[in-house]
Amino acid sequence: MVEGCFILESWNREEDPAVSIARARVGPGVTTRLHRLAGIVERYLILSGKGIVEVEGLPLRAVGVGDCVYIPAGCAQRIRNRGERELIFLAICSPRFRQSAYEDIDPLPLA
Repeated sequence: MVEGCFILESWNREEDPAVSIARARVGPGVTTRLHRLAGIVERYLILSGKGIVEVEGLPLRAVGVGDCVYIPAGCAQRIRNRGERELIFLAICSPRFRQSAYEDIDPLPLA
């Protein structure tokens, strides 16, 4: 939970380099760490809860069930749960997520 959320990877296979899918869970009032993914486009598909998404170069955006957020490769990003229940979303990456592409750029020290 270093990133501020719990991640369950559903699909991330070397033989399918085009895409990965993970389920993310963010607790009430929690904001994930500011980060970016080098060379990877990400999409958040909100399954439950509500949040505020911050994507570099774009205005803050309120999101809820059914919303999809496009995050260009290399853009700083984070999401805050603004509800009283867990915020759950799919993180869909293309090409597939690789840990080496993740860069923590949050100005706050790790907890």
